[in-house]
This record gives sequence, structure tokens and C-alpha cells, in this order.
Amino acid sequence: MLMTEQATGHHPQPRPRSGATPAPTVEHVTGAQSLIRSLEEVGADTVFGIPGGCILPAYDPMMDSEKVRHVLVRHEQGAGHAATGYAQATGKVGVCMATSGPGATNLVTPIADAHMDSVPLVAITGQVASKAIGTDAFQEADIVGITMPITKHNFLVTRAEDIAKTIAEAFHIASTGRPGPVLVDIAKDALQAKTTFSWPPQTDLPGYRPVTKPHAKQIREAAKLISAAKRPVLYVGGGVIKSGATAELKVLAELTGAPVTTTLMALGAFPDSHPQHVGMPGMHGAVTAVTALQKADLIVALGARFDDRVTGKLDSFAPYAKIVHADIDPAEIGKNRAADVPIVGDAREVIADLVQAVQAEHTEGRKGDYTAWWSDLNRWRETYPLGYDLPEDGSLSPQQVIQRIGQLAPEGTVFTAGVGQHQMWAAHFIDYEKPATWLNSGGAGTMGYAVPAAMGAKAGMPDRTVWAIDGDGCFQMTNQELATCALNNIPIKVAIINNGALGMVRQWQTLFYNQRYSNTVLHSGPDDVNPEAKGTRVPDFVKLSEAMGCVAMRCESPEDLDKVIAEANAINDRPVVIDFIVHEDAQVWPMVAAGTSNDEVMAARGVRPDFGDGEDD
Repeated sequence: MLMTEQATGHHPQPRPRSGATPAPTVEHVTGAQSLIRSLEEVGADTVFGIPGGCILPAYDPMMDSEKVRHVLVRHEQGAGHAATGYAQATGKVGVCMATSGPGATNLVTPIADAHMDSVPLVAITGQVASKAIGTDAFQEADIVGITMPITKHNFLVTRAEDIAKTIAEAFHIASTGRPGPVLVDIAKDALQAKTTFSWPPQTDLPGYRPVTKPHAKQIREAAKLISAAKRPVLYVGGGVIKSGATAELKVLAELTGAPVTTTLMALGAFPDSHPQHVGMPGMHGAVTAVTALQKADLIVALGARFDDRVTGKLDSFAPYAKIVHADIDPAEIGKNRAADVPIVGDAREVIADLVQAVQAEHTEGRKGDYTAWWSDLNRWRETYPLGYDLPEDGSLSPQQVIQRIGQLAPEGTVFTAGVGQHQMWAAHFIDYEKPATWLNSGGAGTMGYAVPAAMGAKAGMPDRTVWAIDGDGCFQMTNQELATCALNNIPIKVAIINNGALGMVRQWQTLFYNQRYSNTVLHSGPDDVNPEAKGTRVPDFVKLSEAMGCVAMRCESPEDLDKVIAEANAINDRPVVIDFIVHEDAQVWPMVAAGTSNDEVMAARGVRPDFGDGEDD
């Protein structure tokens, strides 16, 4: 299967007028030069990384490349998350680079993160010389073995002549089928050896043939179920965004008239403002979305995987529903919930074919009547809307801060988020109308994702405003990349939602551990160790950010909120950090407690919704 221009960003050279395939250009180069030339040919324009001993040969020819920009990060984890943010924002393959041993192992977390969220990523690592592999040489780590469970595929390259072919295959695997991370580990002597470079190389991937076109019979069966259903739900996952199927989704939704729920990874796949959008499902999903899935008689899952955060207690999830499950990865279908109609295929092709099949059903006079269903949905939506209370002491509400950032942001702004309370509030209180405007760590839940991912998104989309919504806990894991942003003209904006605690963990301690706040306070030490530190905030995020070359501000009053956000939006030549001091007791609602049924969703603490006697059997 050939790499496509859309998948790789590479514009193929025109063929000669005769129609004959052009003879490949042959160059005599080192393995390192072959690596950089290969990156140029596949269309990689940005690499995030840090040099070190075994990868160092590759950094010399990179200096001469006019097509590949290297961004020198401060930690390899930052390189990996930046490559992920770049990929999620642009739709291209993200690239990160590190040396052997600890450099490579520092990439493990972002590789696992990309694997969980199906992000096209190529991680290139240096390895000790081929004769030293297995000898516990200095800075040796079996990164191929370490990452095998968390990559789509990985390679160990010990011969210079294999480098170009391997890079071509890596980019193809990462960007086709279900996207994912691919690791290419290259021995130092392979980078130093002489070889010839020709492009395109001969690739060989036996057995790798992703199915993109769905089976027509399954499509027809799905359309029949949609027409016959009384309470259908379109359950939309991140695969719809990755396949570029959002326009087709809107056509299908409006054609059927069915409610649409978009997962945390799919926010923006269907406009939040659309009347058929009932919200995000899951542990902290909208009451209407959670309940719609529970009471549905048909769930059409498109590019979603029935993960535990959506289903809650699996054996009680959607007990009345038949399941149509469409996914490009056949391993996902039936993994958690058996499918009545399994469909393997690319979401864009699946949805386009479903539109035609549903239209055929309508032509035959078979069209679903969802009037009673929408009556229930609208009643729940009006009774249990998303909302929050302002603190009685006049302090800043974290939800209000995030909501105003969203409302005041320029059109087309890309938002990234860390993990925890602020992530859920950003999902709830910012409106996402377009795809690739919401980037977060969904499957792995990686603290420290927001700042480097924002850096990668801004590097890939320099004309777009990029806001990182971060918590004070997450921010302290990767904030060193602010220096990278300042030195590389990557002017991101960072909102620190600073409640002085690990907020989501504190919320669980409030609800399930009798308010015993063990090791969740961030801003001061235990009183018996340093009584004078009580109430002080360490570090001072304003001073820290200024020291890294950023404009930094602090906001503690609701009266200053809009002015500070507007000031941040107006600064576009440097990174901007705002330390928002917010009330520490704010909590995320709705909530389904871990391990419980979605039927036990709580609209707020102590408030269990009453859904009346709507049809549910």
C-alpha cells in the first residue's frame, strides 16, 4: 500500500511524460545522512529531540537540512508529547528523537500515551554499536523490547543500507490503518557507516493490509437497525476525527435524526452547539449522554472502543441496546462489548456508505420515529444541564476561568489539557465546534501532557492560537518546556488552574476517604516540618515562568479575569503564563464512581437524577 500525500504530508514528484517510473536518484552517503534524507522525503518538517552519544551522528547532517526543523527540548518526555501534539493538530506524523539508554526510556511515557490514543508517531532512537548490543554497554537499553507492547510496530536497524527502507515503512505503518506510534532504533555504527541512498526504497510489509472499505452487507444491516430503532444513539469516538470523517458524520446525524454523543477524544467531531449533540459520555460525562447510552435500544459506535471510562461497570452498560460497532481495528470489535453488526473499515468510508444505505431505507419508506426519544432526551437535558456554583467567599471558580478562556479565545484556537479536574472542566465548559481543536491525553491519562503538546501543536500550526489548560500538579512535571518555547519562537499560552492540590485525587479523598487528604497538598509542606511555609505557594509560578523567558501574570479575583485573559490573547511574540489562584474545594460533576454502573450517575454530590418512567425495556 502506498503512502498517501494526506497521510504523510509528502508531495510525490511528478512522473515523466512518458509515463515510465522515474529512476531513483542514487547518492553515496552515511547512514546518518540517509536518515535525514529519508525524513525529508516522507515530508517530516519538524523533529523534537535531544542529542546524545549514540544518536549524535544523525545530528551533524541535520544541521544542513533545509526541510527538517529540529526543536531542542529540555526533556525527552517533552519531545514525545510535543510530537503527539503536532500530530493531533496537523494530522501528520509526529517525530521525536533521542539517544540510547535513558534518552530512549524517557520516551516510553509519550509512546504509551500515543499508543492509547492512536496517534501517528515515529520515535527515532540511537542504540549502542551493533557488536555491543547485549553486553550492557554504557547507556544501553533494549528499547525495542521495552516498547514492544506500546508500539504499533518497532524496528532495530543495524545496517546503514536498511535505514531508508525502515523510515519509509515506519511512516507508512504509523499513518495508515489505525494510527499509532512506531519506534526505529538505529545502532550507532549503522549511522556512521557508508551506504547508498535512493528514493523511493523497496518496502516489504507482508501481512500488513489494513481494511478501509467496509462490507456492504454489514452496512445494509446497520441501516436497517437504525431505521427500526426507537432509541438510537450515535456513539462517536476519536477515530472519526483521525479519519477526517466529521463532514460525513454531520450528514449521517442529520439524515437519521439520532442523538450524537462524542467521547473525550472526539470533542469537536460534531459541533457542541448542534441541537442533536447530547454531550460527552463517561465517568464525568453529561447526564443526558450517559443516560442516553444506558436507555438506548441501538448504539452505533463509530471509531470508539467501549473503554471503561465510558461504559462504567461493563456488564450493566446499555442493557437494552443492540450494537453496531464500526472500527478500522478489528481487534477492538467485540473486545469489550459483543457487536450485533461488526463493521471493519475506515470511519470516513463507513459513514459515507451508511449515509447511502440509510437513504435507501428512507426511499423504501422505512424511517425511524424518534419523537418520544427526543422528548425524553430534551427533558433530561433541561433538567440536568452542566453547570457550577461560584464560591461564596468571592474567590475564583476554576470552571468560570476555563469557560471565559474558551469564550474569549480567537476563532480556531487549539486547546490542550493536562489530566484531572481541569481536563474535565475544559471538556465541559469550552465549546468545540471543529475537529483538532481539543488535544488531551485520554487513554493513558498522562500528567504533564499539556505544555509540551501545546508546544507541538503551535509548532505545527503557527498561525493558530494555542492555549494549554493545565493544573498546578501537571504543570510541575513538564514546565521546563516553556524555555524551549521561548527560545524557539513558539508562543503558546498557558493557564495554570492553581488550587494548591492534586485536585482530582483530593476529590476522591473527599468522596471516598473521609476527607483524609494524604499527600495531595502541593503548595506547602507539613506543618510539623516547616510551620512558616503554611499557606505559601512554592514554587512561585510567575517568577518561574519569567525566568524561562515568558510573560507571566497572576489572577486571583473574578473582577480581573477578562482583562487578564484579553491581555494574554494580545501577546503573540512570547509564551504567556497565567497563574489562576482558584478555590480548592471545587469538584467535577457529573460523576459515575469507578466500578459502578452508569445507572448510578450523580448530577452533583448527593443528587441522583430521576428519569421518570421513560421507555427502558
